Amino acid sequence: MDQDIESTAKKRVTLKDVAKDAEVSRATASLVLRNSPLVKEKTRRRVQESMQRLCYVYHRAAASMRSKRSRTVGLITTDITNPFFAELTIGMAAHLEAKQYAVFMSNTSEELGKQRRLLATMQEYGVDGILLCPVNDTHRADIEQLQQAHFPLVLVTRYLLDLDVDYVGIDNVYGARQAVDHLIEQGHSRIAFVGGADTSSARRDRLQGYTEGLQAQWLEPDPRMIYQAPISRDGGYVAIGQLLQQPDPPTAVLCYNDIVAFGVMAGLNAQGIDIGTEFGVIGFDDVAEARLQQPPLTTLTVPTHEIGRQAAQCLLERVEQPTAPSRRLILSPDLVVRTSSLRTD
Repeated sequence: MDQDIESTAKKRVTLKDVAKDAEVSRATASLVLRNSPLVKEKTRRRVQESMQRLCYVYHRAAASMRSKRSRTVGLITTDITNPFFAELTIGMAAHLEAKQYAVFMSNTSEELGKQRRLLATMQEYGVDGILLCPVNDTHRADIEQLQQAHFPLVLVTRYLLDLDVDYVGIDNVYGARQAVDHLIEQGHSRIAFVGGADTSSARRDRLQGYTEGLQAQWLEPDPRMIYQAPISRDGGYVAIGQLLQQPDPPTAVLCYNDIVAFGVMAGLNAQGIDIGTEFGVIGFDDVAEARLQQPPLTTLTVPTHEIGRQAAQCLLERVEQPTAPSRRLILSPDLVVRTSSLRTD
């Protein structure tokens, strides 16, 4: 057996070498590699010990040529520094890795040109499919080109209007309506909406829910209360400063996401306004930092990990059935009421 080890050290160790060292068939060694429950535990350990002793490394390229699958997936998000996307990415990656897929992650920083380059590069490297949170200015043609080639693709948290493609996201309209209903119950009628880009499907849906929530209570939406701003702390900080300078300023705000809400709260604190009692603030996403704010932030909690898991599973099913009808999986957010929206007087 020692002579076998010396000879295999001079060339790449194959699964056949492992099988010979462990005194099993190549088929059995392959089952161990795939974590098959058909192999007895004693045999599994013997094969794994041989793999370790021979320094065996799985030859993915060779396996890809045999199966015509790379068992790799591309994952493209817009802002990995945003805690929401970080948590979403963890959910997607965990499910894919559990299914023995390697994940290539990239970040577009909301740049259309970068997104196009990443989509092309991932196809060139032979990924089996792509999970994409599209940048706000994504062109239909960019996605339709992939569809025409039957390339497996799932859009996550953002979609393109009238485009028949797999999508997994949340019910933004319903979530925003919950938030507005709560603020009205707290006695607010001048409610602002802050954050997001006009081209964002998430912002469009949240704005629709905001509008429907006001109209359901016979409150007419005021265009001056709708403030477009970057989805950042600075964006929220600047927006609330501008809104408070209006002749009839708002007394509450629904923010595009928690990050914008943190900026709004910083702006209110800078002006000595009591958040909750004097001014209501609601975010969206319920990132970990939301409950640690002073005061804790009321927000829409989103099942981030479940969205990631379902998106990953949807993509794997698309890989197996590239011409199957497209699907839309929509999960519901829930309002988590904390101090930032509660009037205590």
